[in-house]
Amino acid sequence: MSRVTLQEVLNHEITQKFVKRSGLAHAVSTAEHALKLAKVHGVNPDLAVKAAFLHDIGHYTWYRNGKWDYHLYKENDIHAIKGAERAHKLLIRLGEHPVDAKKIALAVLLHTDSYLPEGELHLDPLQKIVSLADQCDEEPEGNHHYKEIADDEAANRLKKLDQAIESHEDKNAQSASVS
Repeated sequence: MSRVTLQEVLNHEITQKFVKRSGLAHAVSTAEHALKLAKVHGVNPDLAVKAAFLHDIGHYTWYRNGKWDYHLYKENDIHAIKGAERAHKLLIRLGEHPVDAKKIALAVLLHTDSYLPEGELHLDPLQKIVSLADQCDEEPEGNHHYKEIADDEAANRLKKLDQAIESHEDKNAQSASVS
């Protein structure tokens, strides 16, 4: 089974509709943070970057009187639940290995605890990376969702992430064959 690339994820109609609606610039930046964090913490960078890129794919736009209402969103949003479902469905359609698609979907589900009752979550390393990567790019009042990025710049930055992941996988394969 060949690796599903970020380019393939970006170009899918589901991504075009839902990731752009939730903030393409934020998704790309979060994926870049996830790559750095994954390397430092020994987490699979391919899974981390995909989960970080898709972490907000479940966003619904909460408006009141025609204007984005951050407080209404904070009170009612369950985007991580919807996002986990969308991410899983998208990745399966693209040919992602089902086990990896599930891991990514769970990281999307658990990237925030804003929709959960109070308590302590025990996240696995991938889930922690996605949550931290999201926090690295957050801005007050949800403004990170409104940063702008041109489509070609997003595609180029994701291509660089794909190349970095492939390079990382090649190094791991070489060191495994030497052992």
